[in-house]
Amino acid sequence: MSMTIAAIGECMLELSKSSGVPTTAFSRPVNLAFGGDSLNTCIYLARLGVKPSYVTVLGDDPLSLWMAECWRQEGIDCSRVRHAKGELPGLYFIETDEAGERSFFYWRDRAPVKRLLDDESDSAALFETLGSVSMLYLSGITLAVLTERSRERLMRWLPEYRAAGGQVAFDNNFRPKLWRSLEEARIVYRSMYGMTDLALPTLEDEVALFGEMSADDLIRELSALGVKEIALKQGEQGCRVFGSGVDEHIPVIATNVVDTTSAGDSFNAGYLAGRARGMIQADAARIGSELASLVIQHRGAIVPAILSRRIAELLPVG
Repeated sequence: MSMTIAAIGECMLELSKSSGVPTTAFSRPVNLAFGGDSLNTCIYLARLGVKPSYVTVLGDDPLSLWMAECWRQEGIDCSRVRHAKGELPGLYFIETDEAGERSFFYWRDRAPVKRLLDDESDSAALFETLGSVSMLYLSGITLAVLTERSRERLMRWLPEYRAAGGQVAFDNNFRPKLWRSLEEARIVYRSMYGMTDLALPTLEDEVALFGEMSADDLIRELSALGVKEIALKQGEQGCRVFGSGVDEHIPVIATNVVDTTSAGDSFNAGYLAGRARGMIQADAARIGSELASLVIQHRGAIVPAILSRRIAELLPVG
């Protein structure tokens, strides 16, 4: 039986400055796209031949419908994407300075995905459909954007899901501004790691949340919390995979870095795709590194499909 993966998360509309010429003194040409960490991973999973399901809530407006249709065309199962009547999706704007540094400005407070699991009957129906999925993938951003009610309902259900044979994959992706306090985030993260089978953390994010630590420190802490498999991303230091009888360092692939957006999201997709195809941890990490090195050579989170699909040729036939 092949592995099935469902990702739970947030995707927003993305605006960025366009190079076009303003039509009036009061207009500003912009590019329209969309983005979100879990959605980025889903797109790359689909391109690698592992058809994922995406779980989120959008509005019923034309742009929400456009986003979902784009995802379907990528090969993502959108049967668990809900369109809330009269609602609108979140939005963010990217400003890039002369040095190439990017600043993000968000309008996400009323995005309907925050209330993904607020309704008891809706959440029960969703959990029932997710019970047949081999693996759930979510991130720290997923946990941060949910209302407290939705987050608690999700985390009460995860032990049931795991007890029935499902596995949970978690990327820490820590964003301080999304949390009311560091202490709240720390409590939620510790609880989440206690329900995680496969951790895909970034060391830099973990240091930002919990304070100075080494890769060894983090691996010890996650193992003590019950995490069985770890793929630890360390930026320029590469990746370290840890599991039953496994502890190996995978060096970074040297390349011309243009934009690091989605480096971690694409690595996760490559790693999960490799594991879904039966690869050992180290080889799966190499697939993740290959994909991430390709992505960071181009601007934006999602590179042209023809480029990322070449990585699929490195995977065993499914």
